[in-house]
Amino acid sequence: MEYFDIRTPDGKVTGKIKERSLVHRDGDLHGTSHIWLVRKNTENAWEVLLQKRSACKDSHPGEYDISSAGHLPAGQGFLESALRELEEELGIKASAEELQFIGWNLEESISSFHGKPWHNHELSAVYVLYRDVEPEKLHLQEEEVESVRWMGYEECLRRIQDGTLVHCISLDEFKMLGDFLSGQGSKNECHAHPGQK
Repeated sequence: MEYFDIRTPDGKVTGKIKERSLVHRDGDLHGTSHIWLVRKNTENAWEVLLQKRSACKDSHPGEYDISSAGHLPAGQGFLESALRELEEELGIKASAEELQFIGWNLEESISSFHGKPWHNHELSAVYVLYRDVEPEKLHLQEEEVESVRWMGYEECLRRIQDGTLVHCISLDEFKMLGDFLSGQGSKNECHAHPGQK
């Protein structure tokens, strides 16, 4: 069983720990880490790596999502979880210094999957990793990730907005990523945010 720390809106732990399925049943606020892999294409435009979620996932099966993301197990921090998820889901080893923290995303949604109600209430630490990887060379975690693909940022944004991409990506978070990338110019390296929680 997986257990999560219940958190306050500013990311602090409350001291209460709860089992994963109950957290998603009751809508308790919990933490997640989101990592966007980005690269420049031959036209010097930004691309993002999208993962297609496994068909057996307990939420949003078969939908396109963030490059790598995961819940924080009880007792684990945002940055530690981000590095762990990268290696588990994609087989990518990265250092804390390579991840650029770009902000927080607070999101709440109510739906149902596999005939069960799903109330997701999460605070996500959002990171960027500059890494030009070939999808076929990644070691994907089959129970989590069906496949990955690169897509131009602008194309992905348009398809999120017009509904032609089957996805579970937060539009607010994706725009935050776009704002960050638009200020990067030709930058191809980054540094960790000094104020990690």
